[in-house]
Amino acid sequence: MTLAMRVPIFLLRLLALGAAVTATVIMISARDTAQVFNMSFEAKYTNSPTFKYFVIINAIASGYSLIVLFCPSKTSLLRFLLVLDMIVTLLLDSSISACLAIGQVGKNGNAHTGWLPICNQVPKFCDHVTGALIAGFVASLAYFVILLCSLHNIFNLSTLKP
Repeated sequence: MTLAMRVPIFLLRLLALGAAVTATVIMISARDTAQVFNMSFEAKYTNSPTFKYFVIINAIASGYSLIVLFCPSKTSLLRFLLVLDMIVTLLLDSSISACLAIGQVGKNGNAHTGWLPICNQVPKFCDHVTGALIAGFVASLAYFVILLCSLHNIFNLSTLKP
């Protein structure tokens, strides 16, 4: 792989690392309390398995990004990294999709099932979740571009071989 392709991929991996770490930290720090009918309740990410999944996947993506930044860029590792990049991209996409669904219910509720919106009572929590989802989306987008660049590199290397 040429230096002209290594530098953008390195920068994209740094961006993905920063975004995934940011999404993890923001979601973990998401916490707010509210009083409803003289009862106090606390909204935090551990209340929802979906938010836990989001945190775990972003932590895995952060660790993977950190490890790959220090891996040598040998042609024998490119295909293995391509597969791992695809897995991380798909995991990030699935965690964001699940969180968006829960966030939609939290923001608007669901009249058919009787679920009430909670973002009016805990706006700080909802703002943190929104910020974490934006950072997670940036990480996912960066990994998607990394995946496209890796595919391009592998197909160029395979066509160069006799």
